Amino acid sequence: MPPIKLQPVSLERMVQAVERVRDRLARAVKVLEGAGIPYAVAGGNAVAAWVTRVDAAAVRNTQDVDILLRREDLERAKEAFAKAGFVYRHVKSIDMFLDGEGAKARDAVHVLFAEERIKSDDLSLTPSLDQVDTQGDFAVVDLEALVRMKLTSFRLKDQVHLQDMVEVELVDDSWPIRFDGELADRLRKILENPEA
Repeated sequence: MPPIKLQPVSLERMVQAVERVRDRLARAVKVLEGAGIPYAVAGGNAVAAWVTRVDAAAVRNTQDVDILLRREDLERAKEAFAKAGFVYRHVKSIDMFLDGEGAKARDAVHVLFAEERIKSDDLSLTPSLDQVDTQGDFAVVDLEALVRMKLTSFRLKDQVHLQDMVEVELVDDSWPIRFDGELADRLRKILENPEA
């Protein structure tokens, strides 16, 4: 494998990378709201939305735009996103809207389907679109549902997102009783060692 070619350090490129994700999120929300399609922002942007309600300085950047939709709305979403220049792809069991022709999977809006398992062995279903907070600029998965999603996936980045929510006291020692079995155990692990 050839060595990677490093570009010079650039604050401008750093800011542009963050802005591209923010812009993609804003355009996706506009597409869905314009078409009257129920949705909720999920993933790292949902965590950021919740964390900023407490402490904007604690927000972590994310490269993903994850949107929760009902499966029955996918065809309508395909039409609406296509009109806005997005390109639908289904790759490795993931539905996504690439941000234009030639875009990478990182440059996409990733679709999660409400009330389904993302992976067949997941401990929990994704939330319904009744579990949504609409008190801001866009609809976001409500806090308890978001914590459940992060506990279900529990990849390293999900654990970090949970730590962020603990750090700003959105989640505390009273929360494990909201979940059963392994999900509660996973949350206790985060609460016992929030700096890990």
